[in-house]
Amino acid sequence: MAETTNDQGIPEPEGPSDIIQTDYEIGQDNIETNVGPFNLDIHNPVFLISGLSIIAFVFYTLALPEQAGAFFTWMFGAVTKGFDWFFLGAANVFVIFCLLLIVLPVGSVRLGGADARPDYSYVGWFAMLFAAGMGIGLMFYGVSEPMSHFSSSFGGTAVGEDGVRTDWAPLGAAGANEHEAVRLAFAATIFHWGLHPWAIYAVVALALALFTYNKGLPLTIRSAFYPILGDRVWGWPGHIIDTLAVFATLFGLATSLGFGATQANAGLNELFGIPVGSTTEVILITAITSVALISVVRGLDGGVKVLSEINMGLALLLLLFVLIVGPTVALLTGFVDYLGAYLQYLPALSNPLGREDVNFSQGWTSFYWAWWISWSPFVGMFIARVSRGRTVREFIICVLLIPSLVCVLWMSVFGGTAIHQVVADGYTVAQDAPLELKLFKMLDVLPLTSITSFIGIILVIVFFVTSSDSGSLVIDTITAGGKVDAPVPQRVFWCIFEGAVAIVLLLSAGGLQSLQSMVISTGLPFTVVLLFMCWAIWRGLQAERRAN
Repeated sequence: MAETTNDQGIPEPEGPSDIIQTDYEIGQDNIETNVGPFNLDIHNPVFLISGLSIIAFVFYTLALPEQAGAFFTWMFGAVTKGFDWFFLGAANVFVIFCLLLIVLPVGSVRLGGADARPDYSYVGWFAMLFAAGMGIGLMFYGVSEPMSHFSSSFGGTAVGEDGVRTDWAPLGAAGANEHEAVRLAFAATIFHWGLHPWAIYAVVALALALFTYNKGLPLTIRSAFYPILGDRVWGWPGHIIDTLAVFATLFGLATSLGFGATQANAGLNELFGIPVGSTTEVILITAITSVALISVVRGLDGGVKVLSEINMGLALLLLLFVLIVGPTVALLTGFVDYLGAYLQYLPALSNPLGREDVNFSQGWTSFYWAWWISWSPFVGMFIARVSRGRTVREFIICVLLIPSLVCVLWMSVFGGTAIHQVVADGYTVAQDAPLELKLFKMLDVLPLTSITSFIGIILVIVFFVTSSDSGSLVIDTITAGGKVDAPVPQRVFWCIFEGAVAIVLLLSAGGLQSLQSMVISTGLPFTVVLLFMCWAIWRGLQAERRAN
């Protein structure tokens, strides 16, 4: 059994390892105080800067919703149009970096030290990676994204008076070729949910695991930059890195919560006639954040773990149900065909320069990469905490492939069923429905519609709760200077403000686009952080090789 360091529950390296000797102690910059009946143990200045900035942002958006909405809309266009090449190029770097780690000698480095052994069996580890690959996004986009790409690809290209394409089709579209439109639709979908996002997560997870379990540093983003910054990482450069991580995570979560509320509202309207609108969405976010608070107070084992297990069971049941009662043979053969289409179109889809499909590359891909990057501290920390004892090579292969295949299977089954309804049956209701309703319209023509749609709503809501709960734990760890046992009131604070940010952005004039604007704006600077993180990981792994 590994010993722990600084009573933080983080195991010390086992066997030869390049432990970084530093005078820094976890929590040395923290302020420990009481506010009324609440104990606080917060990092100065990361908590204060990020917390006060979020509070100011909430009040600004509430006080001037029209002005805020206009600003968010402008910012979304400016970042996606001006930096689409940067997001696409950076994501390619992350994939290539991960693939190199698999084949180079540093892949033999073991996370946790040369003698460390995995904390979880392969089955348990795969299950948790599977859980990390699921979320509100898969519920929202599982039907809507393949269907949207199919419709735009089949519709062909359109050029405006200025010579710029106005359609949303990926690449050069497919014209009237129905079969190729389906293949291109799934190639584009898998591109957004496959290797690239999971390479982003793998970089952050590997950095956290390596510098925490092998180097003995705090479980926080700044620790990964010790090879570059040295002891300056405990000063303002590190404060800026951790603050950016907080902003990115919070707005990434708020975006997901906004999508979840919109879809849950649409599903409740479909089933029970509950009105669709901002009032209902605010009530939903408030109620579900309240449930998330209970989960936060109960802790990991009593809260998020139980909810995650329930949700994974429900998600698997819904997946199997749609696979069995839907066009089973077409879905299974399509899964293989879609993977082939992904490999065929991957070079063109990942090209960052000279793209003519500007709406697709900027409105879809740039947003997705920023969204995944904003989620990377959250998902990366989760993956790091369950991956101790794995070699780097084993870690990268499994983190890239297992969740990617789960996402591809989910999209193939749900999106494939909806597209089959259009192509084979002429049922176009799901195709014509708004994004948040496409899942429920697809389920409408399958057996047990009321039950499956209700399960879909429950899945969205519980994913909402677990995302808010887990995100609060991660942000709290960062803003507590790497402490994993910080007082509960701090997690409660972040949980409340995740919901508050989602509400005020939905209420602003831009609605969902305001959410997208903030996630892509916070994702931009954090992309730079991740690029430097690759270099830090490389230096850290080389030092581990020398120590062994």
